[in-house]
Formats: sequence, C-alpha cells, structure tokens
Amino acid sequence: MCNLYHVSPKGDLTTYFRALPPEGLVAGPVGPFGVGAFLRMVDGELRCTLGQWGLIRPGQPERVDYLPSRPGPGGKALKPRPRSTNNARLEGIDTKPTFKAAWKAGQRCLVPALWYQEPNWETGKNVWWQLRRADGLPWALAGLWSEWVDPQTGEVVPNFTLITCNCDTHPLLARLHKPDPALPAGGQDKRSLAHIEPEHWAQWLEGTEAQARALIQPPPLALFDLADARRTDQLLAQQRAASA
Repeated sequence: MCNLYHVSPKGDLTTYFRALPPEGLVAGPVGPFGVGAFLRMVDGELRCTLGQWGLIRPGQPERVDYLPSRPGPGGKALKPRPRSTNNARLEGIDTKPTFKAAWKAGQRCLVPALWYQEPNWETGKNVWWQLRRADGLPWALAGLWSEWVDPQTGEVVPNFTLITCNCDTHPLLARLHKPDPALPAGGQDKRSLAHIEPEHWAQWLEGTEAQARALIQPPPLALFDLADARRTDQLLAQQRAASA
C-alpha cells in the first residue's frame, strides 16, 4: 500500500504527458485525502484534474468515510478512523462498494508521480524508500477516478485512487513492507502500484476491462532507480559486520 507520493511538476505534465497543467497544481508530496492530480481521456486528449487522493463511495453522505468505532482499553469506544480508499486492490475491484462503479464505468486514469514511498523493514527498523525511475522520467500510475457531489452544498469533488497488485516474486518490491512472520515468504501478498508506459495509455484509458487488467502488474526492475536499495544493502552489511 502506498500512502505518500510526489505530484509531478508542471514541466512533466507538458513534456511527458502532453497535458495542460490545471490551475492550482502544486508539485509536492501528497498523502491520503490530500489534493493530487490525475489524467483522463477527454475528447481524445489527456486532461489533468486536481482531486482528492482517496475514492469517495457513491452516495456517501460525507466526503470522508469512517470505520465503525471499536472498543478500546476499559471498554471505552475509540474514535472512528478514516477508511483507507487511496489504494484499490485489483482483486475485488469490481465488487467492492467504493470502487466497483468507477471500474465498471471504465473511469480509469493515470496519476503522474515523481516518486512514491514505501517502507523497508530488512534492518529491523522502518527505512523509507522513495521509488523513482532510473531514467528520471515520471511514473504514470494506474488509477480510478470519480466525481462525488456533496449532498449539502452541491459541490462536485473529483477524487481518485491508485490500483495495487501482488508483487511477492518481484526482485525489488518484494523487499518492501513489514513481513508477516505467520505467512510464508512467497505468500505475503506484498502490494505494488502499476506503471503504464505511453504506448499503452490508450489501452488503459479506453480499452476493454480485460485489456486494462492485462496492464496491471509491477513495474520491471530495470525501470527503478536503486539508490535507496543500495543504501539499505550497506546498512545490512554493517549489521552483519557488527555481529560477526
């Protein structure tokens, strides 16, 4: 699951995506329920829109959905937590209430990102990796978009989510996220975002459901800048040397 990414700057939108940057675009890190940008096809052209990172369930009465409260220490109810909708698992995307309408309607989008962040726990502590492309180009991350209408004010709120897939066998991405000791190494269900290359943008944005599903897979190792992985390897080597 990705909970932080860096919005691509305006230059990437104009040169790489050939899209007009929207008014108010701020290139910088964005977290869940923050304002990011997504690209969709409108009249044969990529159009960039600002929206909430976190899909809003159709018919939801408020902009942010909350998990039911649960008992805490002493039986006192804990404060409800926001429901995480900034990532959508490919498995079940066509049945989950928050995502199924957008998926069935083919409301697929690209999310332009300079980098996205994931945790590495191989040293025993969380070491954040900022996953960038080795060639310096932006990611075009696969997502879904929607528009929610506030029942109180009538405001139309664009919103989007990033789609994830399993990456247990990926040589780089399988190193990320805290492992569950109760599960086997090859059955952790580690999650990855999906990057769409320019030659597949039309297939992703306007193709059939089957054509779109075929594109959801972890990015190949060759696309990644390995700087953070090398730094973690150095930390691991230092740990081994200290314990020898």
